Amino acid sequence: MDRQELALFLRSRRERITPADVGLPAGRRRRTPGLRREEIAQLAHMSTEYYTRLEQARAPRPSAEILTGLARALRLSDAERAHLHQLAGAPPAPSPGPSREVRPSILELIKRLPDAAATVISASFEVIAWNDLAAALMEDFSAVPRRDRNLVRRVFLGPHLYGVSDADAFARNATQRLRAVSARYPRDPGIAELIRDLHAGSERFRTLWASHDVEAEPTLRKTFAHPVVGPVTVNCDVLDIADRDQRLIIYTPVPGSSSAEAMRLLSVIGTQRMVSAGER
Repeated sequence: MDRQELALFLRSRRERITPADVGLPAGRRRRTPGLRREEIAQLAHMSTEYYTRLEQARAPRPSAEILTGLARALRLSDAERAHLHQLAGAPPAPSPGPSREVRPSILELIKRLPDAAATVISASFEVIAWNDLAAALMEDFSAVPRRDRNLVRRVFLGPHLYGVSDADAFARNATQRLRAVSARYPRDPGIAELIRDLHAGSERFRTLWASHDVEAEPTLRKTFAHPVVGPVTVNCDVLDIADRDQRLIIYTPVPGSSSAEAMRLLSVIGTQRMVSAGER
């Protein structure tokens, strides 16, 4: 345990958090930047005395529960959480589940793709970030529960997978990837629940799962059956975000094609609902 470096690290992380970040009133008499020691202690569910001793490099080695509380209270990233454990002389256990934290640079990148639909999906196939054109092409993900943003759940259990032309191939490839993911995160309750639900609700999934295949072939092109602009055929480029076990998926139409025109129209329509002639 490196008490001196741990003390400095804790103080630096505490001072970067504002009261507003954690829903606390700013108050008028704050002599130092960031939160007070007693506020961090309260958020981490520990005594102020013990936290103060940690910042003074006088405390005994913190327990795993204390480190978990500190990581949560200090809003540490995955890398900072690992560093905290190393300083405390208690290397962290492997992450129990796939990360849902998307790097700010990736979020900014997908916003800067005005002519392409882009999503970021977690290792368990949950859509965790998207740009406006992806929402217009598929659906407004912000308006649906997190559970319904899982693409493998949708392809097997519904309600639908946005009318994509490769639904069967996606179901097969997703099952193969999910088997590998379940081996990487054997302690993640969300993945275990997903697999149970798929087993209970889909004979197709049970058949594919029983094959024990783990090699998934990439999809290079697919067509979305959009209810307003009609079929939209796009190229699919998948970029691995290795440090987060995530994938960035970019959908682009062939320039000058009818699908490119449809995507341009979608960028104007956005996610507003348009009633087609058949619905009137």
